[in-house]
Amino acid sequence: MQCTLCPISCGADRPERAGACGVKGLTVAKYYLHPFEEPPISHARGSGTVFFGGCSLKCVFCQNYDLSRARRGREVTPKELADIFRTLEQMGADNINLVTPDHVSDQICEALALYRPSIPVVYNSGGYCKADALERIAPYVDVWLPDLKFYSPDLSERYTGRRDYFAYASAAVAFMAQKPAAWKDGKLLSGLLVRHLVMPSCTSDSLRVLDFLHETLPPHTPVSLMRQYTPMGHSDLPELQRTLTAREYRRVTDYALSLGFDPLYTQEKESAGKAFIPAWDF
Repeated sequence: MQCTLCPISCGADRPERAGACGVKGLTVAKYYLHPFEEPPISHARGSGTVFFGGCSLKCVFCQNYDLSRARRGREVTPKELADIFRTLEQMGADNINLVTPDHVSDQICEALALYRPSIPVVYNSGGYCKADALERIAPYVDVWLPDLKFYSPDLSERYTGRRDYFAYASAAVAFMAQKPAAWKDGKLLSGLLVRHLVMPSCTSDSLRVLDFLHETLPPHTPVSLMRQYTPMGHSDLPELQRTLTAREYRRVTDYALSLGFDPLYTQEKESAGKAFIPAWDF
């Protein structure tokens, strides 16, 4: 069966060989209660986070580099993944958080058909998604948690290898924005939260991302402006050899406030560092 799950549509026979994502089947590198997501996601007890191996994007700045390049991960079946969901729920997770799921979304659907948790399911995506794949998994998803990384095709090509990133990610966000929002005691039970990582020397592009979100999102859709960019040593691009300056981050957050985003989640400068990067179990 030729794989067309992600926009690359590489056509790999995934049970037999790895696709553009770097994996053949379904691999998991870690699952645990993650306390460092946005407050409505981690909430009180932590987000039941499942990190999948492989990725269709090749972000040169990726903080989970070993994972995205498929160097980590244990292959699991949909049934074993369903058991992981059950285990996280029994541990007291506030939700099931699927990290980098796009290239394995059909197998995740199989797992969720076997066991549907009684807590919200969060689809934590890089944003580079195809509409038909999102439509298939949408009945199982309570909360969409996508990145919207870049507006400029030049920047997305330079940093992710995909010139068509915004074309797909903007359509994905528009699709996800149709999900009705529901909250309880500060916890997001249903709806959409959009993330944007502010990058060094890219603040003008960040403002264009915010303009798009302002035009597209329903009122009071939560937006998260991340300050956590950390040089990981995987790129020799000169502008990526430093962290974000306070002036750069303030320019983007001030603009977001002027547009009226509410709620708006921001990060302190201490969020930039390797201490927050998980240690992989597999």
